[in-house]
Amino acid sequence: MSRERTPSGSGTAEDDGGRTRGPDSVPDRGVRTTVPERHRTLICVMTTIEGLGEFALITRVTSQFPRTADVILGPGDDAAVVASPDGRTVASTDLLVEGRHFKREWSTARDVGHRAVAQNYADIMAMGARPTGMLIGFAAPPDLPVVWAEEFTAGARDECALAGGAVVGGDMVGSDVLTIAVTALGDLEGRSPVRRDGAGPGEIVAYTGHLGLSAAGLALLDQGLEGPGECLDEHRRPSPPYTAGPEAARLGATAMLDVSDGLLQDLGHIAASSGVAIDLESEAFSPEPALLEAVRVLGAPEGKALDAARRLMLSGGEDHALAAVFPSEVELPDHWRRVGATRSLPEGARSGDVRVTVDGTVMDGGGWDHFRRG
Repeated sequence: MSRERTPSGSGTAEDDGGRTRGPDSVPDRGVRTTVPERHRTLICVMTTIEGLGEFALITRVTSQFPRTADVILGPGDDAAVVASPDGRTVASTDLLVEGRHFKREWSTARDVGHRAVAQNYADIMAMGARPTGMLIGFAAPPDLPVVWAEEFTAGARDECALAGGAVVGGDMVGSDVLTIAVTALGDLEGRSPVRRDGAGPGEIVAYTGHLGLSAAGLALLDQGLEGPGECLDEHRRPSPPYTAGPEAARLGATAMLDVSDGLLQDLGHIAASSGVAIDLESEAFSPEPALLEAVRVLGAPEGKALDAARRLMLSGGEDHALAAVFPSEVELPDHWRRVGATRSLPEGARSGDVRVTVDGTVMDGGGWDHFRRG
């Protein structure tokens, strides 16, 4: 935040009454500047959501959310009404728990608002749908500052604008642990949903978006290291390629998903659901300069930086890039990166046993597991 500069000179000035004041004091404009003790407690209480109260907080928060053409009835009634021109609604839900998915000492409230929206609308995008509406459940400790809730709302609002959707309602409740529950809605616009089980042998595997930056950013934060801003930003505020999901559906994608748990692990879901094997080529993965810089900061030897960066691209979680499988004849736009192909299962293999290979070698998928400790 910018601060008002002290006027040049001696660093002191006279107020309207001729009294000398320091550079940081508040000028007396005829208004009492000393807050009585009995009012200080009230001011302090009113800065928390407990002091403000549930309904005042709801009013303050919902007033920040603009409506889109999809919102027939927004916040303020028993339920919202969202248009569904296609006649089918795509829905997804997700939770963010403080200490597990975000830390307030690492991320601002706006960061968390952006992230809550991004990771949920990314799932809508991955079905080939267009984001339309979102419901947010907000469970927070009573002593949470009101400004935190307001800044979270601003971040969610701004990310909705990027995605093209809108917050249409939600719920608030007191809780010992700050928890955010989000349900996202989307419209297929007349297309079939792109599922995980539609891939066949001999097809192209490709991705679009950022891979590895978020995992690098998390590692930097966890170790208290200064590193590339792109990695830190991508962890705090993921940037899903929102328009790429519907684009992939129009191109004829046979399977698709949001890369949230690591590319290897997530492609393993497509392989298992579709009954195919997936072979990736390490040379097809070109790390972004920020990722290469980050792995060096994290201690990778110069000769191993490329391998370390590729490992993060393959196994790092919370990327919210988009991975898809396309028929071999499809001409992919430039922002899609072809990284491998599907093939038939070996004779006698079961789909549940399938693993994704990199250069012909089975690798541990790593990635994110919500029930893994640490």
